[in-house]
Amino acid sequence: MKRTRDEVDATLQIAKLNAAELLPAVHCLGFGPGASGAAAGDFCLLELEPTLCQQLEDGHSLVIRGDKDEQAVLCSKDKTYDLKIADTSNMLLFIPGCKTPDQLKKEDSHCNIIHTEYTTEDLLDQIQASEEEIMTQLQVLNACKIGGYWRILEFDYEMKLLNHVTQLVDSESWSFGKVPLNTCLQELGPLEPEEMIEHCLKCYGKKYVDEGEVYFELDADKICRAAARMLLQNAVKFNLAEFQEVWQQSVPEGMVTSLDQLKGLALVDRHSRPEIIFLLKVDDLPEDNQERFNSLFSLREKWTEEDIAPYIQDLCGEKQTIGALLTKYSHSSMQNGVKVYNSRRPIS
Repeated sequence: MKRTRDEVDATLQIAKLNAAELLPAVHCLGFGPGASGAAAGDFCLLELEPTLCQQLEDGHSLVIRGDKDEQAVLCSKDKTYDLKIADTSNMLLFIPGCKTPDQLKKEDSHCNIIHTEYTTEDLLDQIQASEEEIMTQLQVLNACKIGGYWRILEFDYEMKLLNHVTQLVDSESWSFGKVPLNTCLQELGPLEPEEMIEHCLKCYGKKYVDEGEVYFELDADKICRAAARMLLQNAVKFNLAEFQEVWQQSVPEGMVTSLDQLKGLALVDRHSRPEIIFLLKVDDLPEDNQERFNSLFSLREKWTEEDIAPYIQDLCGEKQTIGALLTKYSHSSMQNGVKVYNSRRPIS
């Protein structure tokens, strides 16, 4: 609902503000349809110092702690901050099209009430990519749309959904190439929301229609990769031989595991004795080119192109190759007849 002038004046009176001392124009912030009917009181603005903002942008979490009768504090991984309530905030920082006091003074504004919605669509307009590119990246992230919002499921929950599906396939003796959607929803609906079951099938399979029925062809490589991630996330390092044995046992019968399925997810150290494998996800590496190479060379002094390629592929521009990146950010040499790459600069 949009505020009337009388409602605005009543709010000013409650706030003990003199309307005569203010500019006549009033900005009213509302939430559009994309906010699923949320009211203004459902949201709070939080002002953070740049360091904390960067932590959130990097995917880390901040936690508010404190008992009911205590002062709330904000905790990062290694620091604690006081939380203070501010009665007013500078909403001009994030309301699109908002005018500053200087701009309003230049206009002939007589008791104007300016209504502004801030929607999901507004945010999408700011992303410098085409709609197809955005949707493709959302698929890469296994993002799902819930109530109008794009979300990424916790990996443990995603695996729980996948286990439900693969166990049903096994109990029904279905082919992994022909998993019926409707039957999955009927059988697994009592356990998990139907949209989550279908989302899982979309993440780990390819949808097709046969004689009017919707089926999914499950992707063995994706399922094996997910199973490996589940195993590796619980250990800093894993004996390679033991890992391969446990990994094969953890995937559905009929699927075959291969280290090729783990490119960009895990790294094998064949120089250690015994050989080891550990989790190393592309998503956890810096986005900046030089910082990415610094991180990789701090983990391993010398890389073959085959090993490093999955970790720098996403840095390649439209007409840039992996070879060009390696030439710019690394130095090559021959080691036992194999070309290897190391850092051009000392790594601390």
